[in-house]
Amino acid sequence: MKLLDHIVTIPLFAGLSRGQHEALARITVSRSYRKGQTIFSEGDEGIGFYAIVSGRVKIFKLSPEGKEQILHMMRPGEIFGEVPVFTGREYPAHAEAHNNSALLFFPRNSFIELVKKDPSLSLNMLALLSRRLRRFAALIEDLSLKEVPGRLAVYLLYACKKSSNKDEFDLDISKGQLASILGTIPETLSRILGKMGRQGIIRSEGSRMMILNRTTLEDIATKGRKL
Repeated sequence: MKLLDHIVTIPLFAGLSRGQHEALARITVSRSYRKGQTIFSEGDEGIGFYAIVSGRVKIFKLSPEGKEQILHMMRPGEIFGEVPVFTGREYPAHAEAHNNSALLFFPRNSFIELVKKDPSLSLNMLALLSRRLRRFAALIEDLSLKEVPGRLAVYLLYACKKSSNKDEFDLDISKGQLASILGTIPETLSRILGKMGRQGIIRSEGSRMMILNRTTLEDIATKGRKL
């Protein structure tokens, strides 16, 4: 696919005109990263933002002791590194290629110049930032107010919602990474998954996850029902 064809498919730029897509294509740089390669580190100068064409990107924070907290696992079509576009500051987290990934890079200065000429370009970006803020608020609520089973139930329901099959999906990250996202340790996660399995709420076969009792899972996610 041509660069312009990739830009047209990015949800952030949905609804823009052909001319606007062409203007974006003129400032865009294609970049490729190997699995495990750092894209940027927390504190690096925020020189631009990225869109994922293929692959996955892990966004995470590190504690002073080196403990990793995964914030997002970004998928094709999604944008990351956008916060410094308007603040002009450093990247607030680390970004690493979860597997071999093809990205589009939008340099901050060039993008700002486009926005100055065509302010409508910024409306989609502001909507994206608003959605991202809501996701962070939900993450903070889950980590601070919900027990681990509730956090896991929320994740399973969300992942299933994004799947074409309403009751099954493939877990495309490791159990260790999922534990990090949920703010727990792999042993605790395995114990809860096992308990959910024995109670007939879910079934897991390798990376394949199946929801058997959606009502109970929703009660765990939203009402704090105990296992």
